[in-house]
Amino acid sequence: MIMKSTIYKGIGGFYYVRNADGEEIECKARGRLRKERVTPMIGDEVEVEVKNGKGAITEIMPRRTKLIRPPVANIDMVVIVAAAKSPDPNTSLIDRMLVNAEINGIEPIVCINKTDLADSDDLEKIYSDAGYKTAHVSAETGDGVDLLMDLIRGKIAAFAGVSGVGKSSLLSIIIGSSLETGAISEKISRGRHTTRHVELFPIDGGGYVLDTPGFSSVETEDLPLEDVEKCFPEIAAASGECRFRGCAHIGEPDCAVKALVEKGKISESRYSSYKELYELRKGKKEWK
Repeated sequence: MIMKSTIYKGIGGFYYVRNADGEEIECKARGRLRKERVTPMIGDEVEVEVKNGKGAITEIMPRRTKLIRPPVANIDMVVIVAAAKSPDPNTSLIDRMLVNAEINGIEPIVCINKTDLADSDDLEKIYSDAGYKTAHVSAETGDGVDLLMDLIRGKIAAFAGVSGVGKSSLLSIIIGSSLETGAISEKISRGRHTTRHVELFPIDGGGYVLDTPGFSSVETEDLPLEDVEKCFPEIAAASGECRFRGCAHIGEPDCAVKALVEKGKISESRYSSYKELYELRKGKKEWK
């Protein structure tokens, strides 16, 4: 029997899909794929040949998107989780994750958690003014989670954020089970080494969510200098009004971007992140 499905988990060379009845099928990649050095990824849409309850992955459909860290395919959306307080929001880190989403062609949402502890209006305004979708939630009280669910339903949505922002608590609410069971960040021992597997979890109404440790690491070595502004939509939108074609928005006169920063139309923090990335790429360095 040949079936089409999505890889939702992979451990030690084995890949797991579900059939139409929701039953788990363990799969190995067909030898032809291994010879062609094609490695299946979590999120891959695949064709599987099933015999005696075991599966062989025979085809991998073209990928819409692909991440290297963590290795996962076909992500539609990344939910960048920050905290309104405890820890205080780090706009530079949020901007790095937004740049990562832009580089990889994935739609981002800026989600501000812990709104029961502090107001999130100023932080939301920075990113809504930049053209991004935003959401404010409280994993403690449940406020705003339904609206966030409306944004991600039907998508494969990756959640990214630093330790302490409440990402795991938020994901526990969304998937309906506690991550304390090891659901998303299950540790797998390999001798002296411990690794984590990435897994897609279904959500009510369709779609999947997953955790993305390491998503804040932005690989910019292949990003052309002239494309840096494209990673900042509000800066790219204003650049056409600059006096000089190819304006870098750093030291040139009559720069529309700098004028909008002075008027408060583009936030100082966003402009600072733009300048940092521009100078790094000018020096051909990665954004660490």
